[in-house]
Order: sequence, then structure tokens, then C-alpha cells
Amino acid sequence: MTHWFHRNPLKATAPVSFNYYGVVTGPSASKICNDLRSSRARLLELFTDLSCNPEMMKNAADSYFSLLQGFINSLDESTQESKLRYIQNFKWTDTLQGQVPSAQQDAVFELISMGFNVALWYTKYASRLAGKENITEDEAKEVHRSLKIAAGIFKHLKESHTPKLITPAEKGRDLESRLIEAYIIQCQAEAQEVTIARAIELKHAPGLIAALAYETANFYQKADHTLSSLEPAYSAKWRKYLHLKMCFYTAYAYCYHGETLLASDKCGEAIRSLQEAEKLYAKAEALCKEYGETKGPGPTVKPSGHLFFRKLGNLVKNTLEKCQRENGFILNPNQKKK
Repeated sequence: MTHWFHRNPLKATAPVSFNYYGVVTGPSASKICNDLRSSRARLLELFTDLSCNPEMMKNAADSYFSLLQGFINSLDESTQESKLRYIQNFKWTDTLQGQVPSAQQDAVFELISMGFNVALWYTKYASRLAGKENITEDEAKEVHRSLKIAAGIFKHLKESHTPKLITPAEKGRDLESRLIEAYIIQCQAEAQEVTIARAIELKHAPGLIAALAYETANFYQKADHTLSSLEPAYSAKWRKYLHLKMCFYTAYAYCYHGETLLASDKCGEAIRSLQEAEKLYAKAEALCKEYGETKGPGPTVKPSGHLFFRKLGNLVKNTLEKCQRENGFILNPNQKKK
């Protein structure tokens, strides 16, 4: 089953030379600085390289972060921070607030910002793979794994590194806890979308699929609520996506709940459930149009034309017609008796 995911742009950064004349002395220290410069440049290149795979990304990220640790932690393994932590100024843009950069003279800020981009890369890799029309089982597992890795990175940055920043993140900036939390929840929701698709393909019980869809809708609602206090100028498009996915998966839940009711010969209740699914699908369709018209970070697409969206519309329509037919079969004998 093909998927469609909204993606905010990657963060951009200013070049860093790691040249510290008069501070760094000796060939070993110079080599570390050269390695830092080249490993950082390599990692930044891979973010936009479409041939990059998770193994390449992991190796490049490990290489850079292992060297950067020397600027954060003391080399004698004590609890003290490195004397080099505040030697370099780093500049990074934000995913929502365009090309206006944030700058901090702090290696921890660099670690979090670069780690944030690594997590974003995993979400974008998952999105590219999930958008294929004939996605294989192994590719679906890779999508699920990549989204889980991204969520884990975001969570680790939020819990272990952002509290160490000397200058706290400004409101609405990427490193603010609300934004990171929204990214975590979105990754969880999208990973569950893959689980739902797999459950449908394996023809699992409609009750299970309905429960998973309802839980996924709640994930999207929670992510949307997390962003509710941000400026609409830069969060509106992202929130439209979260809202439409909430409506979409609530419609899925009602649709499969209707199938469960139909299997129990509760045709009237099944029809009401499918009619609710029909309303929510129509609402999601309207939100798709609004999403396409809303300005802000993210791709300019028409989600309502996407295969994943059209398939649900057909499923709701066909299941409702099936329920109405079954209801007719039940009513007709009673009508004859009268």
C-alpha cells in the first residue's frame, strides 16, 4: 500500500572551518580538526544525496558525532565539559521559520541541530520509499524501521541534550520541546500507518484494523494539539496535514468498525458507522484542498489525488453499499409478511 507523508524542509547551516590557529597545536590536533571539517561536509552532502541509504547515513553520522564529542565532553572521562565547548559559533536555520538562522557558540547546539537533521533525513527517506506504488514487504519494514529510528533520535535529543543548552531555544524554533514532541508523535503515527496497511494486506480482523486506525487518528490529533500555540504563519500547513490525517484515519476506523458490526448482523448500526465514515472522508477531502492552498513549509501537492486517499473513498462507498444491500435482505422478508 502506497503512502503520502508531509515533510518540512531540512535545516541549513553555515560552513565551519574548525581552524583554531594559536589554540590547536601539534599534528594530531590538526588532524582531528581536519577530520571534523571533512566529516561534517560529508554528512551535509548526504542529506541531499538521493542515493544515500540508512547504512551510509549511520556511518557518516557516527563519524562526525564521535569527533564532535571531543568538543563537548572532557577527554579524561570526568563529568566536566570540554574546554573547547564554546570555542566555535554555529549557525542553523529552522524547518518552519525559513532562512532566518539561529546561532549559538556551543558545540551542544551543533550536536542537537545536526542530530535533528539526521532524524529528518530518516523521515524523508521513509517518505520516498513509502510513496512507491508497488512497495514490497521488505520496503514497508524499512519505512517502519526508519520512522522508529527518527522518533528515537528526536526523543534522545529532547531528553538528553536540549536541557544542556546554555541558551534555551526560542519559542517556535526547532529545538523547542513542543516542536520536537510534534515530530516524535508524527513519526509514531506514520509508522502505525505502515502497520495498518500490513494488517489490511494480511486480511486481519476488521476490529483490529479499526482499533489501530482510531489510535493513529489520536496520534495525529495529539501532534496537532502540540502545535496549537504556534504562529499560524509558519505552522498552518503542517497542522492542516495533521488534521486531515486525523479525519482520514477516523474515517478508516468507522469504516472497519462498520464491517465488524455487519459481521454481527447489526446492519443498522453498520450503516450508521459507514455514514459517519463517509462524512469524515468528505471532511478529509476538503482539508486536502485547504492543505494544497495553504502557504508554508512543505511540498505543494494535492493529497486527494493520491492513491492512498482514493482507495479509502472507494472502500467506504463499497462497504456502505454492501451494508445497505444486507439490510435490504433482512427487511424484505418482513415486508412480505406484512
